[in-house]
Amino acid sequence: MRNFFGFTERNTSYKQEILAGLTTFLSVSYILVVNPLILSQAGMDRGAVFTATALTAIIGTLLIGLLANYPIAIAPSMGLNSFFTFSVVIGMGIEWQVALTGVFIAGIIFMILSLMKIREKIINTIPEDLKHAIAAGIGFFIAFIGFKNAGIIVANPDTFVSIGDLTLPGTALAIIGLLTTIIMLVRGMNGAIFYGMAITTIIGMLIGFIKIPSSIIGTIPSLEPTFGAVFMNLDAIFTPEVLAVIFTFLFVAFFDTAGALIALTSQAGIMKNNKIPKIGRALLADSSAASIGAILGTSTPATSVESSSGIAVGGRTGFTSIITALCFAIALFFSPILAVITTEVTAPALIVVGALMAMDIRNVNWSKIEVVIPAFLTIIMMPLTSSVAMGLAFGFILYPLALLAQKRYREINPIMYVICLLFILYFIFIAE
Repeated sequence: MRNFFGFTERNTSYKQEILAGLTTFLSVSYILVVNPLILSQAGMDRGAVFTATALTAIIGTLLIGLLANYPIAIAPSMGLNSFFTFSVVIGMGIEWQVALTGVFIAGIIFMILSLMKIREKIINTIPEDLKHAIAAGIGFFIAFIGFKNAGIIVANPDTFVSIGDLTLPGTALAIIGLLTTIIMLVRGMNGAIFYGMAITTIIGMLIGFIKIPSSIIGTIPSLEPTFGAVFMNLDAIFTPEVLAVIFTFLFVAFFDTAGALIALTSQAGIMKNNKIPKIGRALLADSSAASIGAILGTSTPATSVESSSGIAVGGRTGFTSIITALCFAIALFFSPILAVITTEVTAPALIVVGALMAMDIRNVNWSKIEVVIPAFLTIIMMPLTSSVAMGLAFGFILYPLALLAQKRYREINPIMYVICLLFILYFIFIAE
């Protein structure tokens, strides 16, 4: 097992990988609660979506761990499940069965592009400065999510965002958890992020903010209401509305995954010389999970940026993913326990991990204006738009344009011109 995952080469151990897998699961487990809640608003059965979410995460995470040896989790994407429910089903009036078929078709196209190594070529042609900017941008994005989930940052009609009420029980608990995690981290304690979440949970129970579960074991809901619904509506995909939906799922998920993989492999030390080893296998795992998830009954899965918490603890190989997948499998039977993993518990981990990922900003060449502007906008637009893909869009459009303005067009890979044009067309015809 050690040889298969290359523990020696990546300087890791069973203890380190197990702790990392547990940390990643705790950071991403909220999806088991939130995804069914969001998709149920589209008319889908909440119990079936819960089971589909868990099974999709198990399959996708196992695939990326075994095929690519990455310490990464794959689970339904928060942004895309909201797009599925509120834009496609409610906004456009498309039945959830038809929308799910669109997810399935997009997944199949993903698989074809992965097998043809087109996705791999695109990722490998992204300039190194933009890759570092992407990693840093995702760090700022994750930290912003953490502050929002903790209630430290709240919406404000006058200033857009402002400081929240720090005396609220949930916010105060998150602040205690953040301070505890930071203290352990700066003292060099291994597993500080995991132990920080554990301590925060215990404190939450002691003060009565987090309810102690009344039961431990729960029944696994049936998949019958959603399983295989995609095959009943294949004839509906040729309408202009559904084709636009398929393209949007394909486009946004493509670049969300690209950005996440770049950031996470950079954080884990896997990316070398601007290349990501076995990226093709990782992309195949991701695209396979998309099609399988649609068949089971959930919206598009993606590489989870929350995997950064496990990497920060020391996850370096696919064994971390195996542990995370095992935790998702156990969660199928112990769903009542998930109630104790609130956003206030995971918020400190996201804030700390965001800070660690933002360190990659130092590798951007800040001495060149043609790099500074695309890199800065890539970073800042991720938290401002709540979308990794939108951050990439600004960088991918402005980087080639900046070099063109300097008459350095030969330094740009032709693929970058194509991506630039696609993003421009996306903004004109698709994005609202």
